[in-house]
Amino acid sequence: MNELYKPIEFLKGIGKSRAEKYSKLGINTLYELLYYVPKNYLDFTNYVPISSAVVGEYNILKLKVIKKLAPVQAKGFMIYKASATDGNSSITIVIYNNFYAFNALSQNDTYYMYGKVNNGLYDTEITSPQFIKSDDVLIQPVYRLTSGLTANMIRTNIKQALGIIKTLPFETLPEYIIKENNLCSLKYALENIHFPEDIQASEKARRRLAFDEILMLQLGMAIMKSQNKKNTANIMSIDTDISEFYNNLPFEMTDAQKNAFNEISKDLCGNIPMNRLLQGDVGSGKTAVAAAACYFTAKNGYQSALMAPTEILASQHYKTLSQFLEPLGVNVCLLTGSITAKNKREIKERIKSGFFSVVVGTHAIIQRDTEYKSLALVITDEQHRFGVSQRSALAEKGDFPHKLVMSATPIPRTLALIIYGDLDISLMNQLPKGRKPVSTYAVTGKMRDRAFGFVRKALDEGRQAYIVCPMIEESESDLNSVKSYYELAEKNWLKNYSIGILHGKMNPNEKELVMNEFKQGNIQALICTTVVEVGVDVPNASIIVIENADRFGLSQLHQLRGRVGRGQYESSCILITDNTSDECRERMKIISRTSDGFEISEQDLKLRGPGDFFGNRQHGLPPLKIADINCDMDMMNTIKDTVDIILKKDPRLELPEHHCMKIEMLKLFDKEIIG
Repeated sequence: MNELYKPIEFLKGIGKSRAEKYSKLGINTLYELLYYVPKNYLDFTNYVPISSAVVGEYNILKLKVIKKLAPVQAKGFMIYKASATDGNSSITIVIYNNFYAFNALSQNDTYYMYGKVNNGLYDTEITSPQFIKSDDVLIQPVYRLTSGLTANMIRTNIKQALGIIKTLPFETLPEYIIKENNLCSLKYALENIHFPEDIQASEKARRRLAFDEILMLQLGMAIMKSQNKKNTANIMSIDTDISEFYNNLPFEMTDAQKNAFNEISKDLCGNIPMNRLLQGDVGSGKTAVAAAACYFTAKNGYQSALMAPTEILASQHYKTLSQFLEPLGVNVCLLTGSITAKNKREIKERIKSGFFSVVVGTHAIIQRDTEYKSLALVITDEQHRFGVSQRSALAEKGDFPHKLVMSATPIPRTLALIIYGDLDISLMNQLPKGRKPVSTYAVTGKMRDRAFGFVRKALDEGRQAYIVCPMIEESESDLNSVKSYYELAEKNWLKNYSIGILHGKMNPNEKELVMNEFKQGNIQALICTTVVEVGVDVPNASIIVIENADRFGLSQLHQLRGRVGRGQYESSCILITDNTSDECRERMKIISRTSDGFEISEQDLKLRGPGDFFGNRQHGLPPLKIADINCDMDMMNTIKDTVDIILKKDPRLELPEHHCMKIEMLKLFDKEIIG
């Protein structure tokens, strides 16, 4: 098995250069190559005669090469041609600037070809076709590619890797699970997910790999949940009175906020550590609920810690919690990476002494030298930004402390039960009184000038705006895109206005500086990428323009829209897209019609599927590459029963028959979750 974890460059014909290209696809070992599943297949069994080929469309033909013609040079590139026949009609194969593909064709050999068929000057032509020999596997995998890696290269390398596992004992599940669930062997699954004998074989293979994926995920979550069932040393009093906190708030909590806090306080008084997800839509008031939990904890003589993914968010939480808690005598501190070494030492000493009851910060609050006197409540904000593997790092600072995870990313319940399977869930789907809905408009690029006229009007009235740059193709640079757009806006649509730029390549201090300038009103319009998606609070910003809106998921559009409408002003979201497909129109209708994040997330899941639900950002969550939660719900329920059987039999997965399964599960979570 160790052979499968060797760097991929040791596979014959790969070397360092090609290995670097594979690395861009997340493939660094033979094991990762084997699990690089095709996005779909080319079925060469569905070939048609030349006479039935649809001109102007892609067709599959079975052709015998009659004669290879002399290459022709034209305007700096080479054109290679060959005459071919299907036995009744003739056709010309045309290949542009690819000697290797042309050289792979042999006279008098027969091939299956997939390519665009056109009427040429003298004959029907098939242009730059993909092809296989007639004796090859007729259902060929189609992979996501990157520059410098062709489909044939990946297929060849995967065939080599499959050849290696034929000689190895390669199975992860015990025999009783395979038999009970009527699964094929892992070797069969990997061979037939890449090179299926037929479509039924590929489905059989997909079912096995999807089963494995969901099983490892549910198994890991179940073990994490059972690990949490240890007694906590931080049992609080159910009689704790926090009426003073409610009376001090500048607003009345919604019923949803009160219900969420009641669930949390009940957990805090139990002898098992709380492990709860507080899931609320954009602007539903999660921070106020977190503040109530911190106050409840402080009244019981314990410390709380809140960790945010960025300094901007941490500072924002610090400001809010200070306003809520310090008038009540609860000391709150901020600990981030940019604080000077001297100040850090002083803050850490006061955390250790117990002077600070509430600690807010970034990863700095989980560093080894940050010690707590009595940490009883751990809160992480935007948990998916940290990933499952980091969830326990802060908790280790206390004696089995209570854990609260906050997320403003509405997730359909079906998906939440998988992703947050180790947590109890509190939902907040009610907005505070006075929160104004954001008017949303979807327009084409032809309306861009008019849209920016609307932006300028808002700026002239003293408001501010976000302009989210178009999402771009992988081959391009985000940095170049945002800079080009900034220059365009500066010269045209936002000439004579103060504009700023914010993107992911900036270091934290630069981002902090720009956001502070925007918050203070020194920047009127912020040209940015999706780094503003979560949590940034600028009440004066009343308009957001999102370019190439069709390239975002509905949930991400909803998150971006949540940056405005946070103050007293009427707010608008303008979605610009030139995509006129039926699917895009439907998506734009949904986002324009509703501001309910949970409804939007359900629609998003239906339209895009779970693999794309988080876009390209899995945020440390174990990724579902094969399983489809919409299609595999029955399988999920079956697997839940299987997990119960496994853990009843072997709670710590110590039996030899569970050894490989345990390794796969730990690999998925990228950490040791069995304590």
